Amino acid sequence: MDHATLVGIDLGKHSFHVHGQDSNGKAVFRKKLGRKQLIEFFATYATCTVVMEACAGSHYMARKLATFGHEVKLISPQFVRPFVKSNKNDFIDAEAICEAASRPAMRFVTPKTESQQTLSVLHRVRESMVRDRTRTINQMHGFLLEFGVSLPVGKTGVVRLPELLSFHSLPPRLVAILERLHEHFKYLQQQIGEIDRELARQLAADDIGQRLMSIPGIGPITASVLASEMGDGKQFRCSRDFAASLGLVPRQYSTGGRSNLLGISRRGDKNIRSLLVQCARAYMRCLEKRNGHLADWTRTLLTRCHSNVVACALANKLARTAWAIVARHTTFDPGLATATA
Repeated sequence: MDHATLVGIDLGKHSFHVHGQDSNGKAVFRKKLGRKQLIEFFATYATCTVVMEACAGSHYMARKLATFGHEVKLISPQFVRPFVKSNKNDFIDAEAICEAASRPAMRFVTPKTESQQTLSVLHRVRESMVRDRTRTINQMHGFLLEFGVSLPVGKTGVVRLPELLSFHSLPPRLVAILERLHEHFKYLQQQIGEIDRELARQLAADDIGQRLMSIPGIGPITASVLASEMGDGKQFRCSRDFAASLGLVPRQYSTGGRSNLLGISRRGDKNIRSLLVQCARAYMRCLEKRNGHLADWTRTLLTRCHSNVVACALANKLARTAWAIVARHTTFDPGLATATA
């Protein structure tokens, strides 16, 4: 069997479809392997370039295969889809991955380290619990409203629910259900608080996170997420590339030499984008107390644009500033609103 210089892997839970091709693009082999067989195969195979889609399990597999001396690259699935020929199956997907990776202008995803993945998992667990807490609060509000009891908006009334129940004559079975929901709410509050304290401890020992915290409007959660997802920032050519990867730049639909810019593209990581927009809105709420170039720029923009447009523009600027601080190992200068050495 000829040696393959480029190998594409279509990842699965238990089975993996492998397509190998030589330097001329000619198919050399096709294999269907189990997880253990895949590791054994690449442990003894001559060094080559291995390409996979950036999906569940890809970062672990990238780190594992890199220990065998292979060059491992990850591609976003959206860039592989155009190379799938006619009908779709796992072997064709693996071949399409090779085709996409052979393009000279293809963009790749940097594999995450174990610590980055662990921190990302912690954030996703926290996000899930926050959603569950909101759902529980809304349920308690809705159930009580059906029986003519209106609680104050937000968590305030829910926290004092046991006291409020004593002032209303409600069916005992409903009271038992509400008490069960309140216990679940307290459990979620406790777990979210513990995760927040753990994130704060990790952030205190992280130099990148501390420098990101110096950016006005960015808090511990956003700084921690940016530190875990961005890494060293070297995978992006410039700050605009990072902002574009988050979907914070205009979507372009130009033709015939005429430029047509639409709203933000909303591509990339939805969680980071929403966090940066929230940071921008928090910054704008206290704008009258702020000074410096960034505050002046925001005030000027508010005089001629809607606040929603300004929030997205400010989120874009915060993302670009965060990239500059991480990639250039610099600190935030309030006077210039840029990263300086």
